[in-house]
Amino acid sequence: MTQAKIVYASLTGNTEEIANAVKDNLEAAGVDVAIDDIDSASPSDFESVDIAIVASYTYGDGDLPDEAVDFYEELQTTDLNGKKFGVLGSGDTSYGDNFCKAVELFEEAFAKAGATKGAPDVKVEFAPEDEDLDNIKKFTDAIVK
Repeated sequence: MTQAKIVYASLTGNTEEIANAVKDNLEAAGVDVAIDDIDSASPSDFESVDIAIVASYTYGDGDLPDEAVDFYEELQTTDLNGKKFGVLGSGDTSYGDNFCKAVELFEEAFAKAGATKGAPDVKVEFAPEDEDLDNIKKFTDAIVK
């Protein structure tokens, strides 16, 4: 059975909602899923699964959340060759080019770790609405293929 690990950072609950939607979709596709808050996880957790997913909000002017910085730095030096990854996040479009910047930062970190992108990024303004949930479904369908 395919195994996935989802790690998320959420301040207001929006990104946790995104992570749980991914979890539900993956489980419906027959994937065995583990999910953890970023404070309780380590990038080495991804070594034992087929699919690695990070969902994070963006803080301030394009910054990673404080609780995600150590995870992000360690992720870049973790060997994830042969693993698929995907990244999602929430943010506020009023930050312009920095909207959901954490998504881009985590994508770069996964690439440095040698993982292969399995789905297009998903960026959500605030809480996921119907269109966002459709995009999250497309994300999970792509990453399972």
